[in-house]
Amino acid sequence: MDRYTALISGQRTLVQDLVINPPKFVLDKLRIDLFSYNQSLHIGTDESYHLQIPDPLDPKSAFLQANTVYGALRGLETFSQICRYNVEAKTIFLENCPWDIFDEPRFLYRGLLIDTARHYLPLNTIKTIIDSMAYAKLNVLHWHISDDESFPLEIPSFPKLWNGSYSNKQRYSLDHAKDLVKYAELRGISIMAEIDVPGHARSWGVGYPQLWPSQNCRTPLDVSKEFTFEVIDGIFFVHANLLDLRKAFPFELLHIGGDEIVGKAQSLFLNGLIFSKSNSIETRYFYDRLGKHNLTATQAYKFFVLEVQKLAMKHGYVPVSWQEAFQNFGSSLPKNTIIQNWLGSAIAPSVVKSGLKCIISEQASWYLDHFEVTWEQFYNKEPYDSITDGREQQLILGGEVCMWGEKVDGSNIHQIIWPRAAAAAEKFWSPFSVTNLGPHKAGDRMETFRRLLNERGI
Repeated sequence: MDRYTALISGQRTLVQDLVINPPKFVLDKLRIDLFSYNQSLHIGTDESYHLQIPDPLDPKSAFLQANTVYGALRGLETFSQICRYNVEAKTIFLENCPWDIFDEPRFLYRGLLIDTARHYLPLNTIKTIIDSMAYAKLNVLHWHISDDESFPLEIPSFPKLWNGSYSNKQRYSLDHAKDLVKYAELRGISIMAEIDVPGHARSWGVGYPQLWPSQNCRTPLDVSKEFTFEVIDGIFFVHANLLDLRKAFPFELLHIGGDEIVGKAQSLFLNGLIFSKSNSIETRYFYDRLGKHNLTATQAYKFFVLEVQKLAMKHGYVPVSWQEAFQNFGSSLPKNTIIQNWLGSAIAPSVVKSGLKCIISEQASWYLDHFEVTWEQFYNKEPYDSITDGREQQLILGGEVCMWGEKVDGSNIHQIIWPRAAAAAEKFWSPFSVTNLGPHKAGDRMETFRRLLNERGI
């Protein structure tokens, strides 16, 4: 409540002039009726709320009802956004009263991706991103932690991994990660970690060169070595009294990447090692492990991804993969796999038709690093495009806007995320009957939200 009191007191720009002599509604308090104080947060947590201004039982109160703590948080956010502090009257006014709002999200998953591998983001920057997500009722921060360029996260079981960071000042300890997770949870936001393998992992070999297929081939990770899987297993879970990824990131989803491999695998995957009948120890081990010969790139890729999925599930995670895994061996994926669609609008319908769940983040519509894509285009993207069967629609968990890090750092990331991400956020939260009216009906709301972000220091 203190946080929202401070936010409301700072909101001094009025959407329209208010008649304040005398004010029509004078509220003394906000009454909150909460069904459960359980603070567990997961996909599917009830975020619905009912806000009445004034309270039917007390004309000097507002009344907020919610089944969960997180529904109450969403209701408080709405309440805060219709409040404005009038400097002259030294009073908080509520716009356009009376209100009777029953609200709930259209989609369970409403995400934003940040990328700390291409550019390091200071902790305070990530926290302000989390704040801004709460203002837009987004509920999952997808943290793309590592990539070819940098491995900035502490892994106690393999402490040399973060030798692949840009510098020792551009790193995150697991205590930092736990702090961010707690900060986000207090705002109704889960953090999904992504450890992208087997591609996008060149930085891993800075500390452990044996993870590279060779000195001349440093990506993807070497699938022929048991050590590769020992490292991944050690990242997910430490079999000792050490802090590990599972303890730092308790959210049930873990993103294991798996993108952009097969197209260049013949030249990169194991530097061609597993495609020859070499008698090297690594090749013999790989053949013994798979019991096959003359492997194709797709077979090696499939083996790797399925092994990593097994490790993730062993430690209690639900695996999330980019769409390439589905495109290359979808029928072999565990049925709890979640596929993230990033390229092409035909993938999501195929994913849900197969019975798998899907997150939409198609780059032509929802990649924030595509500066040419307007907020209207963000708004026009419909997650159910080409999906008409109700059972298949239920397998679309939601959507995600992606802020890849090549072109942003702490100095400009907010200006690139907002206000376009707000257009997608409204699509994720509001009912189809509202968003189907198109961006021309949403323009005033986008402008109001932009002013709100400015008032709140974003």
